[in-house]
Amino acid sequence: MRNTRGVLLAAALTMALVPVLALAGPADIGYRGWGPRLGFSSGPDQFIFGAQLDFGNFGQHVRFQPNIEMGLGDHRTTGAINLDTTYRFSSNWDVWSPYLGGGLGLSMSGSDNGLAHDSDTGIGASAIGGIEKGLSNGDRFFTEVKLGAGDAPDLKLMIGWTFYH
Repeated sequence: MRNTRGVLLAAALTMALVPVLALAGPADIGYRGWGPRLGFSSGPDQFIFGAQLDFGNFGQHVRFQPNIEMGLGDHRTTGAINLDTTYRFSSNWDVWSPYLGGGLGLSMSGSDNGLAHDSDTGIGASAIGGIEKGLSNGDRFFTEVKLGAGDAPDLKLMIGWTFYH
């Protein structure tokens, strides 16, 4: 791990905020939709693609959105399973609305320098900020920034779409 103390601090803050935010209103938990996500990261410098799920709100405006991602570039291939939770500031879906959140993730990475294969698995944490807009057909478009600690990329810039049923 690159920064164990940073991971523990981010994990503690995330775990402390989730129950507080969940008390903000009624839960509406259940599968809502899925969608693609893509973008770029720094540290390592990679092109990232993946998919997210929306499992509804476990408190007013508090949404659980796990995702999987794969990164290519910087002489490495990475994969991550992220357990992200976000707080959307507006309940009106047809306007652009900011959101903040955090998440923990399991990351795997490997490189092949021609002589030996190097692989690593670790835990990372991310602080998340973004803006999203609900569309007239019920889908959602978003742009997102993630700041990572531990075995997560230092910075991710992502866009995505969630298709709702």
